[in-house]
Amino acid sequence: MSEATPASPRAERAQAQPERPGILRQIAESNALMGVLAVVSAMIVGSLLILFADDNVRTTAGYLFARPGDFFGAVGSCLVDAYAAMLRGGIFDWQASSVARMWRPITETLTVATPLILAGLGMAVAFRAGLFNVGGQGQIILGAIVGGYVGFAWNLPSGLHMLVAVLGAIVGGAVWGAIPGVLRATTGASEVITTIMLNSVAGYLMAHLLTTATFIGAGNANPKSLPVAASAQYPKLIGGPFRLHLGFIVALLAALFVWWLLERSEIGFQFRATGLNPQAALTAGINVPRITALVMIVSGALCGLAATAPVLGTQHYLTGSVAGSIGFDAMTVALLGRSTPQGTVLAGLLFGALTAGGTTMQAATGTPIDIVLVLQSMIVLFIAAPPLVRAIYHLPAPGSWRRRRREAVDAATAVAAPAAAEKKEA
Repeated sequence: MSEATPASPRAERAQAQPERPGILRQIAESNALMGVLAVVSAMIVGSLLILFADDNVRTTAGYLFARPGDFFGAVGSCLVDAYAAMLRGGIFDWQASSVARMWRPITETLTVATPLILAGLGMAVAFRAGLFNVGGQGQIILGAIVGGYVGFAWNLPSGLHMLVAVLGAIVGGAVWGAIPGVLRATTGASEVITTIMLNSVAGYLMAHLLTTATFIGAGNANPKSLPVAASAQYPKLIGGPFRLHLGFIVALLAALFVWWLLERSEIGFQFRATGLNPQAALTAGINVPRITALVMIVSGALCGLAATAPVLGTQHYLTGSVAGSIGFDAMTVALLGRSTPQGTVLAGLLFGALTAGGTTMQAATGTPIDIVLVLQSMIVLFIAAPPLVRAIYHLPAPGSWRRRRREAVDAATAVAAPAAAEKKEA
């Protein structure tokens, strides 16, 4: 009977390592840290642009070596003033003349973030299912058309009128999302191309409807619809000068629904399985074409729901610019939120704060509001290039600890095997 061969000290040390990395290593490899560093990196680039745009900084840079204190003082003053103004416009205005005005910025951030969160959730559903919905803009426009029409053309009791208008917006967005979904499922047509084309169709459809008497009223040439009835409008959550409305609560409930859909429901599992590997999902018995169409319908419905924020919540009428750039910004929000409901909510709040604070920053310091657009674009750039961010901050790649541990164990085993074989032969 042969005795068990003891493992080498090197193999024992490798196998004795803990099964999970330390907390700092887990943080360094996490996607959450990647999102934070992407925002930080974008803020650094934005700070440089703010400095380049400031006259005082450029002037003091001309005699930097003669009086460096002037230059660095101008740099500090410029950045402090710019970001303080952004905080005052997006979070809390400590210079306001009343308590209500002090807290108004945070409510503006929540108001601006509402459609971004809803449309971002629609994008997140599509991304998790392996589809790239670029048609959020068109789906928002169709949701605005249907929801707005119900709001000003129908006469229903208060409460019921609002609910029907919301359902109309959802249906409008869902129908517009179903078109590329069905085309992809039945013919294999790229949803990227079809959704981009449908954006233009929706925009021109809106422009045409705003020339008809049904939408703008008889004898009116102004491309602006009739106002949405008060019975169909979202009620305000806070009175006074605040614009925050019930749509924000709807956005949070929608996020909760999307979390349940993706993480706890059977259809959500099929969404995720199709996104990870369509062939494996098909082999497992999932009807991939049906799921593809259903994903785009759900995504479009959420984008249509986003249209209720301006139409029923803040603007209360239709114009050619009712969708703004929400559909495109929502893709950024979903990407920054890693296509998760909770991440999308946080990213929507961040972008809402940047948008609300950018206006105050421009008014207070003269900094171009385009800097905010640059910040958003840089966030997308860094989010889309994780290896770049990890290289800049010298962070380990996700899963690298486990790979190194396996390599260490394999190497230790390979060293110990010949020695064990020689001992056995002896």
